Amino acid sequence: MRVLITGGAGFIGSHLADVLVAQGNHVTVLDDFSTGRHENIAHLEGHPLFNLVYADIGEEAIVRDCVAAADRVFHLASAVGVRLIVEQPVRTIETIVHGTSVVMKACSRYRKPVLLTSTSEVYGKSTKVPFSEEDDLVIGPSYRRRWAYACSKALDEFLAMAYWHHSRMPVVIVRLFNTVGPRQTGQYGMVLPRFVQQALKDEPLTVYGDGSQTRCFCHVKDAVGALVRLMELPEARGEVFNVGSDEEVSIRELAERVIRITGSQSSIKYIPFEEAYGADFEDMQRRVADLSKIRQAIGYKPRFSLDDIIGDVADHYTRKSGKVPQRASSRG
Repeated sequence: MRVLITGGAGFIGSHLADVLVAQGNHVTVLDDFSTGRHENIAHLEGHPLFNLVYADIGEEAIVRDCVAAADRVFHLASAVGVRLIVEQPVRTIETIVHGTSVVMKACSRYRKPVLLTSTSEVYGKSTKVPFSEEDDLVIGPSYRRRWAYACSKALDEFLAMAYWHHSRMPVVIVRLFNTVGPRQTGQYGMVLPRFVQQALKDEPLTVYGDGSQTRCFCHVKDAVGALVRLMELPEARGEVFNVGSDEEVSIRELAERVIRITGSQSSIKYIPFEEAYGADFEDMQRRVADLSKIRQAIGYKPRFSLDDIIGDVADHYTRKSGKVPQRASSRG
């Protein structure tokens, strides 16, 4: 099978490429390396089943040709990370909305099945926890830049569903909750790799706010496995699925666990949100996925615990530093 992954040099996209190539699929990655990194897919270059196209997702002719040559399309290309969203809101909106429009138009023309990765951010300020795919989306005011990402990704979903309702273009929407693991960087505000890198250097772990806010962290291998299975499930088309973990942890506890698992001498330093992201920043207190729908659809159950994930990320950064990891994950 021929598969196109937009944003395939990114953290999640590169892991997806690994899995699909290992399954014997011909994989084309389209990426402009704005947030993706060549090192994520360097090991695949030269593989007879792998092809890299260096291009912007907004280049319609290139995207059209790539889609025409594919049997399946995974659309992952997007602006990512809280810091990038806050610092570059124009780029965030244009990349997400225009890029998805280009991909959807091409997929519609050639009737190619497409899986769109959305985000738990679309649930916004909802206090109805856990978040279900049937819940209302509660978005904050437009003058707070933080909500530009949520609105842009929600518009992506509306566009994809419009194509489904209008012409039954085969589309699946996945709302990814905090997905973490090896290759993710803390460059744009991702909390776990930032904590691990600080811990390995015995530097203070910087917790934004008071650390009481909670999240659920899903290993990238669990997330990618769900994407692959949902793409091939006919009943998933025209549907929205949460993908993540329901193991809830506060950011303060996350910092403490990172320190314990890495054997770090780090302390925890609390930084006000306004100092980290500006005066108009607004955060959500809890973000927990209702996984009932995806469990029923594909029997989904995360294989990796939070401790496994922390260990894998720590091992990844230890190897990058040239040292020998002291801890290996208990899962393959």
